[in-house]
Formats: sequence, C-alpha cells, structure tokens
Amino acid sequence: MTTDKPIAPDDRSRLDQVFMQVVLDVQAQVQQTAPAQPGNLAAMFHRETVSDALQGCAMLIAGWNQGRVDGAGVARSAKALRALNLTPLAERVEKLRSIDENSTDENSTDENSTNEP
Repeated sequence: MTTDKPIAPDDRSRLDQVFMQVVLDVQAQVQQTAPAQPGNLAAMFHRETVSDALQGCAMLIAGWNQGRVDGAGVARSAKALRALNLTPLAERVEKLRSIDENSTDENSTDENSTNEP
C-alpha cells in the first residue's frame, strides 16, 4: 500500500510534533545499527539498507511538508527497518498513515503524545 494520504492543515499543525518525533527517532536508531555479520559484503548491504531507511524518512518529511503522509516513504522506510530487524520501528512508521484518525496516544506512537489542541 503506497498511496499518499492527505492531511488537513489543522491536523498537520496539531500532529507535527508527534510525526517528527517518530521520524527523528527512526533516523537516530537506524544510524546506530551495525551489520548483522562481519565482512565487506554485509557492510555494503547494511549501508544500502540504512540509506533506504533514511531516504524513506526524507520522503516522509517532504510529504508532510506538502500536507500528506507519503505512502512510498512509509513503504520504503518500513521495508528497510524490517531488514535491519527494527520491526517495532517499522510498525510505528506504518501507523503514521492513520496519524489523523484518532485523537488519542494510540494514533502513531507508543510514547506520550501531545495531540490535545
């Protein structure tokens, strides 16, 4: 599912901190990963996977700045995160698709959220 999801300006303003918290957390955790196995080939694939995750995050931020959740960015990030054995982060990224559907802390993260206007 790579469909973009439009976000209303009021929702975007209200949810900006939550969205950015998820994306910045993903970026930080991805950059702290290491190859699963020793060797040049494993290092090469690891760098490529990290790059995919970070590019997906960049796509998410660009889409968010245009008032949408970028479906391709969600898919790219989630796929790379799963390849890095960061499945809980992949699930958080996928929840961004429904960030505007709830007004509770369940909408995008498992952490404290500031969704109240």
